[in-house]
Amino acid sequence: MNATANPTTITAPPSTPYLEVVREFDAPPPLVFRAATEPEFVTQWLGPRSRRMRIETWDARSGGSYRYFHANDENEVGFRGVFHTVTPNVRIIQTFEFDGAPNEVTLDSYTFEDLGGRTRLHLRSVFPSVEARDMALSTGMTDGINESMDRLQELLDQS
Repeated sequence: MNATANPTTITAPPSTPYLEVVREFDAPPPLVFRAATEPEFVTQWLGPRSRRMRIETWDARSGGSYRYFHANDENEVGFRGVFHTVTPNVRIIQTFEFDGAPNEVTLDSYTFEDLGGRTRLHLRSVFPSVEARDMALSTGMTDGINESMDRLQELLDQS
């Protein structure tokens, strides 16, 4: 499937600390959920193509945690968080923190909506402030989100 057939929609409503990401995938929720929670699949799509992903910890269950790194030849950047709620094939609620912006933790909610053999993935990130959200967006975050979503569709196409 052509990645652009199902474009990613990213919305940052003015004057709110929210970021909304919506993408439809040509795969059922259990497959999309598995790709989002099993480390051997996560490393194949999360992050830009220009970086390698290394997982230090990945325990995708309610109360579990994660820590991973994206690296290229110049540097390595780290991310960490806690999986607060993991409801298979339905929802993930987790925190997210970038090492480069310590104490700027977001609360992320992923929902996997069944569209009859297809899935609408909806991500909502709540930042500590509008300024924190805007700072994250200024780093090119939307390019990374779009690339990750395209890579996820490519992975699902192989399944």
